[in-house]
Amino acid sequence: MTEHHFPLSAVVGADSLKLALCLAAIDPAIGGVLIEGPRGMAKSTLARGLADLLDGGRFVTLPLGASEERIVGTLDLDAALGEGRAQFSPGLLARADGGVLYVDEVNLLPDHLVDLLLDAAASGVNHVERDGISHRHAARFVLIGTMNAEEGELRPQLLDRFGLNLALDGQPQPAERAEIVRRRLAFDAGPETFLQRWQGEQAALAERCRNARQLLADIPLDDAALSEISQRCFAAGVDGLRADLVWLRAARAHAAWRGAAGIGPADIDAVADFVLRHRRRQQQPPAATPPEQSQAPQQAQEQSQGEGQWGELPAQPQAMGERRVPPRWPKKP
Repeated sequence: MTEHHFPLSAVVGADSLKLALCLAAIDPAIGGVLIEGPRGMAKSTLARGLADLLDGGRFVTLPLGASEERIVGTLDLDAALGEGRAQFSPGLLARADGGVLYVDEVNLLPDHLVDLLLDAAASGVNHVERDGISHRHAARFVLIGTMNAEEGELRPQLLDRFGLNLALDGQPQPAERAEIVRRRLAFDAGPETFLQRWQGEQAALAERCRNARQLLADIPLDDAALSEISQRCFAAGVDGLRADLVWLRAARAHAAWRGAAGIGPADIDAVADFVLRHRRRQQQPPAATPPEQSQAPQQAQEQSQGEGQWGELPAQPQAMGERRVPPRWPKKP
């Protein structure tokens, strides 16, 4: 039985998210997309729709209870015990090669598994050392992770390793909500008819992604764009240099998406919030010194006699950086 996916071109709204997903598909080295938002916002629908635009077309879901061996692969015990030879048994990363690896509630995965996923997504290679065997295979996929920050945050080190980050609005306008429901009902009533209706738009979107991937290598990562990006990363107070590299790659992918021959200011601006949203560290100005409090006459007299309380110092204001406050979405029932 053929499985039909809701076409990405038919998704109502979510234009920023659709753009970020297409950029990650054009250049998977960007490092994946982290989507924050409440349940029921079609995050998995968007991810499945993106898989249909890729040449491989694979869509692999990573379950929360997956072990490390299931993800990266392990020794084939049947071959080892029955035939006496070492043979590698592929995992989910091998299955996702050429497609999309979707991780729902990525913030609930153990940190070391998130590290594995991000390593493979950034390098495009999975390297496994298990029980005396060493194996490498291609793992070039688009990593899409979703999370509800109310159910737990990712560590800053892992958050930074996601290339792009977006937050979905949980309250679309009434007209937009109604159109979403109409299209969903039409798809459920007749998937083949619905897909045929959107075939032209879907084919055009797939062709645009394909052309952008072919054009990508011809677009230089020029010094002028890098200088502008580095200055803006410095002004945003980001830690490390990963933001600079991701921003430059994403801007180049956006230039390829436009069909341009080089990175322009519009490309840098278009991806700025995707790159900086989870990395920006704005500093508050130092707190003003509080006005001096009038002292009681007796205390002033004691100080004049040199008999004040030793060791007491007035409280000093401390400047603190702005804390990243996650959106407050309801927990899943």
